[in-house]
Amino acid sequence: MPIDITMPALSPTMEEGKLAKWHVKEGDSVSSGDVIAEIETDKATMEVEAVDEGKIGKILVEEGTDNVKVNAVIAVLLQEGEDASAIDAAAPAPKAETPKAEAPKAEEPKAEAAAAPAPAAKAEAPKAAPAPAKAGGERVFASPLAKRLAKEAGIEIAAISGTGPKGRVIKADVEAAKSGKTPLKAAASATSAAPAGAAMAGGLSKAQVLALYEEGTYELVPADGMRKTIAARLTESKQTVPHFYLTVDCKIDALLAAREQINATAPKNKDGKPEFKLSVNDFVMKAWAIALQRVPTANATWAGDSILYHKRSDVAVAVAVPGGLFTPVVKSCDTKSLREISEAVKDLATRARNKKLMPHEYQGGASSVSNLGMFGIKDFAAVINPPHGTILAVGVGEERVYPDKGEIKIGQFMTCTLSCDHRSVDGALGAEVLGVFKGLIENPVMMLA
Repeated sequence: MPIDITMPALSPTMEEGKLAKWHVKEGDSVSSGDVIAEIETDKATMEVEAVDEGKIGKILVEEGTDNVKVNAVIAVLLQEGEDASAIDAAAPAPKAETPKAEAPKAEEPKAEAAAAPAPAAKAEAPKAAPAPAKAGGERVFASPLAKRLAKEAGIEIAAISGTGPKGRVIKADVEAAKSGKTPLKAAASATSAAPAGAAMAGGLSKAQVLALYEEGTYELVPADGMRKTIAARLTESKQTVPHFYLTVDCKIDALLAAREQINATAPKNKDGKPEFKLSVNDFVMKAWAIALQRVPTANATWAGDSILYHKRSDVAVAVAVPGGLFTPVVKSCDTKSLREISEAVKDLATRARNKKLMPHEYQGGASSVSNLGMFGIKDFAAVINPPHGTILAVGVGEERVYPDKGEIKIGQFMTCTLSCDHRSVDGALGAEVLGVFKGLIENPVMMLA
């Protein structure tokens, strides 16, 4: 019996991915462990290995296909003695382009099914999932494929004129609206007539945004998987996580002196270059990890109706990459030396930029550090990355004038702002852990205690 090869879940949160490349073609023989494809998620590109041996009988998803759902059949493997006739021709491809491949859903009026036996009046009774509504409250009938295509294009289904039976919106109508051949109904936009609160929650659709600008004055670039995930997760964060912010100024003269002394002791490699070079951020990571250990109730994440208090200081570090952001996690950061932290961060950052991180390397952790000091940013408030309970935003180290026992002095200062999830970390608790961090940064020798 033929074996279905399905889209693998490369992480617990993965729902879809891009089939970036096939390493095999129809008719090729494969063995268990052979690399057959490359899958691209928002975070990484990973190889997919065959788990059975046989011959590739049919490839159902072409390479380069986006938004392939997890567990969708992407290819069929024929076992020994089987040929192409054994393949179930009725098995639909995951991204079928005809309405026939998508069965009518419960929300479709039965009166529109070709062989519907029930009377039209009864068949059009409201179902559990009602069809989209126009601005005036009238229901909009559309095929499941048309709805999906309209959603992907960011077009309100109610704004499209239907040419199918009884005005039903079909695939051709959506494509005509996307190409501009058929103008959208200006008065039928559901979001434009929706209450202000609903419009704010969902934001403007792509069609609404494009309507604000003259054609030819912009370049429209579709968001890739990474950008879509960032948009979804951070929107969720700001809508569901009750943020509050605490800010301190840290005097870093002692830290800079210690950093200079440690770097000066670095042995040279065969090219005459130092084997390591600590950054200010390495000290920040170490100090924050220790602070979470000394105030363990701040090393917490919210879990629905419970709080997780973590035993390790697994601290994520924000890494900017073209088109987005990664947050790889340095595990047990408090037990690592400054040099080990430096090497770990550099390795994770390099592989993040090359999209070579494994899922376990960017998942988990209870807190993050986001440092924009290298860009000259004085201070900022970072958005918490769920399920983390906190994120520490670090600004640039700069020379400032400050009073000291009646005297005016000059020193190096760095502003740090802690964003807290009020469900798991209260104000006094956030202030306590930030105070411990400040003490360690200003007296780095205390990190050794």
